[in-house]
Amino acid sequence: MKKYLLVINAGSSSIKFAIYQVDPSGALIEDATGQIEGIGCLPNFTVNCVDANASTKQTLAKETAPDHGSAIGFVCQWLWAYFAHGELLAVGHRVVHGGAQYAVPVLVDAGVLADLEALTPLAPLHQPHNLATIRSLLASNPALPQVACFDTAFHSTQAPVAQRLALPRRYTDEGLRAYGFHGLSYEYIASVLPTHEPTLAHARVIVAHLGSGASLCALRDGRSVATTMSFSPLDGLVMGTRCGSLDPSVLLYLMDRHGMDARALEDLLYHQSGLLGVSGIASDMRTLLASTHPDALEAIELFVYRIGREIGSLVAALGGLDALVFTGGIGEHSPEIRAQVCLQAAWLGLAIDEASNAEGAIQISSVDSKVSAWVLPTNENLMIARQTLALIPLPAQ
Repeated sequence: MKKYLLVINAGSSSIKFAIYQVDPSGALIEDATGQIEGIGCLPNFTVNCVDANASTKQTLAKETAPDHGSAIGFVCQWLWAYFAHGELLAVGHRVVHGGAQYAVPVLVDAGVLADLEALTPLAPLHQPHNLATIRSLLASNPALPQVACFDTAFHSTQAPVAQRLALPRRYTDEGLRAYGFHGLSYEYIASVLPTHEPTLAHARVIVAHLGSGASLCALRDGRSVATTMSFSPLDGLVMGTRCGSLDPSVLLYLMDRHGMDARALEDLLYHQSGLLGVSGIASDMRTLLASTHPDALEAIELFVYRIGREIGSLVAALGGLDALVFTGGIGEHSPEIRAQVCLQAAWLGLAIDEASNAEGAIQISSVDSKVSAWVLPTNENLMIARQTLALIPLPAQ
């Protein structure tokens, strides 16, 4: 009988999943990936299987998935049929916020779920969706082990000074501190980078996770030292629709001058800003790169400029730099952006090999570059599956 692990990543309007077979040695083999998107609007359900005969794609009626609870119910109907002739060992979930309490993955029970729900004010746009799927599965299948894997956990190794905000201590005591995000992606890159270059296991490395959400992380000895996202996933770099770092007095101005309240500011900063806001054209970097409109070019310029500036900040935190790694949708697939970022970092002695960069080679730095540059695909699903498998006993074969 086949043994399976299920990974679930619930976003604001989608639920993505990945299915892994667990072989007798404990190795994880990807079996299928899928998602239901357009939750609450016009949902679509797609699955891509290693066995193409089992793949599916369908548009659903709106009432099929008006919310995340209903959506996971629909997904589970398909999943339980898929697992009918096998055994589902556990489910691993991406949970954006673990707070200060959860610095490692954890098996979820009612107490853990209550703790994570209490963190919702720290991640109001992400945490409720992450927890809705856990809650739904806990109600329908309470004996099924579920593991919460946190985007914040990887950054718990940072020094206290890197986590502190310059606010009165009473607010720090409430949980206002720099947490950092994209930790599952950074942990995966830290785990595979030494397989390509063993000397980088203990080196000073900056990883650039560039996508619709974007951040940088400084690693030393494979551990997080500093990162550009802080209290929320809004901080740091310019992103698809998020503004990144912003003078707080801008918010005061918008409140006074335009009468904006917290919800209006939230919508502006998370959904109307970033590449979309600057360009007025699109949040997708591919669309902007294909455009000759001056506003599109300005959005790209700002995106790259802010990356270059933050690289300088993280180099200061590391005391130097040995390698720069690109990952994420833009980092992995855009040689134009990689070239521009590396040009910004030329002061560090970084030089790319244009042919290697154009073809998307794993190492894109030139032979005489003082800092090596790499392109590595991230795999948050596999990281979650590994963390989940580590917390459950392997069944007897």
